[in-house]
Amino acid sequence: MSYSTNLPPHPRRLDLDSPQHCKAGPTAHAMSPAARDSTADTRQTNPPPRYLTNDEAAALLRLSPRTLEKQRVIGGGPRFHKFGRRVMYALVDLEAWASARSFETTFDPEYLDRHPGAQRDDQ
Repeated sequence: MSYSTNLPPHPRRLDLDSPQHCKAGPTAHAMSPAARDSTADTRQTNPPPRYLTNDEAAALLRLSPRTLEKQRVIGGGPRFHKFGRRVMYALVDLEAWASARSFETTFDPEYLDRHPGAQRDDQ
């Protein structure tokens, strides 16, 4: 059995964007990139919100999943979304909720306003 050695070492690559391979007429080549649309650009800059389950949100915030469940009933927790029976948290809402709870010190006036039990009476 003999093999032909007349084959080129590498297959020739076709440039599908070259004028030689373009369709005749006013239509664009099927393999060429689609024309940019302004609505496509807005979709790229505003990605759809990413949702997390209760367990995933709790892991992100380093809280117990039960804590988030209690805060949904009592209030004071992050905003949540209901899709049927499923509870989901938008990542943006979790980050906003967490950043709203950042304080410099326990003597920060905002901290004292939110935590009335933190008032020091021994002063």
